[in-house]
Amino acid sequence: MKADETTGKGNDFWVLWDRTAHAVRRAREIELRLTADLSGVEASLLAFVKESKGPVTPSVLARQLHREPHTVSGLVSRMEKRGLVKKEKNLGRRNLVRVTLTKKGEEAFKKQGKVSVPSTIMLTAVTDKERAALTDYLGKLHRRAVEVIRENQPLPYE
Repeated sequence: MKADETTGKGNDFWVLWDRTAHAVRRAREIELRLTADLSGVEASLLAFVKESKGPVTPSVLARQLHREPHTVSGLVSRMEKRGLVKKEKNLGRRNLVRVTLTKKGEEAFKKQGKVSVPSTIMLTAVTDKERAALTDYLGKLHRRAVEVIRENQPLPYE
């Protein structure tokens, strides 16, 4: 197989990957807005804060959401203005804050759990065996992507 044939097939894969991911995210965004008045990243932030075992700081959120720290700080501030989260000063360090859910944030978290578009798409499009294989492949790709991010952009991903 020639190098340009491999590149073409790889490019076809990435185009399909990107289009599929965008379509699934867009379907989820639409239903999240209608159901819980949240964006996808807001729903992810609420879920991470809710399910986290330890204190959640903006830097922890940046790493988990694969976003820049200043982007997460802005997101947290906007969500705080909407009453979804609260920034609490960490008594151990003056400049450190923890992010916690408010009652309104808890309610939004529960509502977003009812959004079923991605699950419905996945459940009806593939078999259980195919879904298990896809989950395995996506896990491998995610781990490698995080390695590449860490190699090329150490902070905040260290």
